[in-house]
Amino acid sequence: MKGTGSKNSWALFLMILAGIVLGGFIGMMAEGVSALSWLGYGQSFGLEGPITLNLGILVITFGLTIKITIASIIGVIIAILIYRFL
Repeated sequence: MKGTGSKNSWALFLMILAGIVLGGFIGMMAEGVSALSWLGYGQSFGLEGPITLNLGILVITFGLTIKITIASIIGVIIAILIYRFL
């Protein structure tokens, strides 16, 4: 059953994505609380400024920045654990 495996892969991908988003949100909210400020600690990497490609009649702007925090890593771990029990 080839289709069944692809559904599980997409479900895992969506669960991990939800874990990253929710973990990042919790990390942002916890930065103001002194006891939980460690959740917002992390590293940001990517392009510092956007790259612009001007083709005369078409202008395309590229940019990508990823911020990984402790809370987003915890969110991914929780998402994988929830996926395994579903």
